[in-house]
Amino acid sequence: MWGYIVLVLAVAGAPAFAGDDLTFPEVARGAARIVSGWEAQEGQIPHQISLRMVTPGGGVSSCGASLIHHEWALTAAHCTAARVSLVLRFGTVNLTRPALIQESTEYYNHPSYNEAFPGVVQPNDIGVIKLRRPVEYTDLIKPVRIQRSADKDKSYDRVQLTASGWGLLWTQATSPENLNWVYLLGVENSYCRVRYGFSTIIQDSTICASAYNVSSQSTCQGDSGGPLTVVDVDGQLSVVGVTSFVSATGCHTDFPAGFIRAGYYHDRYYQLTGINFDWDPEEAGSGEGSSEGSNENSTESSNEDSNESSNENSHESSSESSSESSSESSIGSSESTSEEDK
Repeated sequence: MWGYIVLVLAVAGAPAFAGDDLTFPEVARGAARIVSGWEAQEGQIPHQISLRMVTPGGGVSSCGASLIHHEWALTAAHCTAARVSLVLRFGTVNLTRPALIQESTEYYNHPSYNEAFPGVVQPNDIGVIKLRRPVEYTDLIKPVRIQRSADKDKSYDRVQLTASGWGLLWTQATSPENLNWVYLLGVENSYCRVRYGFSTIIQDSTICASAYNVSSQSTCQGDSGGPLTVVDVDGQLSVVGVTSFVSATGCHTDFPAGFIRAGYYHDRYYQLTGINFDWDPEEAGSGEGSSEGSNENSTESSNEDSNESSNENSHESSSESSSESSSESSIGSSESTSEEDK
């Protein structure tokens, strides 16, 4: 059976994609998130960031993100689109005891992502966040390396992958405070397209993953923007995907979850940051699951350089610009609306 989408009234000018039988983890029926996973231990996933987003109207929702550099984080575009403030928690398993909290208003989404419709599942659902202050690495806070560009089209069919995030452990359960993680198995895009009725959302820059050994295992509400990682060819960890969408039939169904391939956008990262996040396994050195090895030969750009190289989807957020782009959004009412909901 094909997945299906929860229908939303069409809006003039909204992007249309064939076979849109999928949705964001935040709006999936069942109100679940990391499902059938395990609680993380302190320091187990030091690149994981908890992201809270504030809309112009004061609504609060949650996503995940990955630390990729002292000054940069990687997340999904639909997490930051039309938001005026982002609160990031670092170095924590328990949300009530973060090692570090920062606020940022500066994010850069992919230029082809239409921020006027953040409630519509779109390709290129990826962006970076500029941190207000550089983060000091510790045992609890470390960056993760981005998938190298040479592997951007690599098949991960039947490969063990790991997703992580905070959220409900099952439908209508209470939301835990602790970070959870789950094994998933990569699946071919051809299979993913068939399951989603040949949706054009599933492109070469998409990676899909299904349950590892329990049919309900998946990402879901609150996990958007978080990392999908693999133990790479050199034995080190790489983030291969950014959590983007699930089936509208629910999170703990047998439909694959969808992620954006992080290795597809190295030119974009360099344009915005001046940092070369690409790498070669023969030159990666000892590696520590970080992007620092590739940064030694790169030049970090100033804020002015990043602003000059950005585009219409790059923001140092303001209430006015975010209000304009959020007017057609259908995602806000389906996300958490207060801190207590998390």
